[in-house]
Amino acid sequence: MYIRAAHADADLRVLRRLIHENPLGMLTTGIKSQTHSFLQSSHIPFLLDVQDESSETELGRLRGHLARQNPQSKAMIEHCTSNPSLKSYLEDEVLVIFTKPAHHYVTPKFYTETKPANGKVVPTWNYAAAQVYGKARIYYENNEETSLFLGKAISDLTDHNERNAMGYTGGERPSQWKVSDAPEKYVELLKRNIIGIEIEVTKLEGKFKMSQEMGEGDREGVIKGFEGLGTEVGDEIARVVKERGELKDQKK
Repeated sequence: MYIRAAHADADLRVLRRLIHENPLGMLTTGIKSQTHSFLQSSHIPFLLDVQDESSETELGRLRGHLARQNPQSKAMIEHCTSNPSLKSYLEDEVLVIFTKPAHHYVTPKFYTETKPANGKVVPTWNYAAAQVYGKARIYYENNEETSLFLGKAISDLTDHNERNAMGYTGGERPSQWKVSDAPEKYVELLKRNIIGIEIEVTKLEGKFKMSQEMGEGDREGVIKGFEGLGTEVGDEIARVVKERGELKDQKK
């Protein structure tokens, strides 16, 4: 992912929060195989484990799971079984990209300062994303270690999303659904049809491409333009454009 300096955010606390709030990542692997495509990608909900959320240096680790029948799973299992010395680790790094749901096309008509002045404006797309590189371990064998990993990963991921995605926190809000609410034999059956993945994060980068490189007049035009759409996405884009513009101005 190209990260222009004007759009980069090096604050790991901000990037970790982006992942916490948007846990559906795109996992990409490159694995040489005679039977599967070299490049594979899958949408996977991840849980980012961090010991200290206030840390400015901690990268954390990702936990998730995939369907065993997923071609990407088959490629990873084949790689691990063919290379026992790697002890269930993939030889090469993996990449996971997380994207905020609010993203949008930006029309040049929003640039109310530059467009009338010289017309030197073109369309673009505003979005925010974080990219994670790391070393992946695959839990695919039929043993207690895999069962324990999958059990905890599924339970923790469910708890995170019931609370954060659904707002099911109990009290005045509905109580959350728990894995233990499902029949134990049913859960064990499902666990046999998935594999686990654990990624030790080695690099975490991110960008907020939200018109902050534009002049104040153009940014105001973008904010008003998105607010004028009358949509939730438009309002959110306008909010982040304003926020990122203010951060840029503070650094001057």
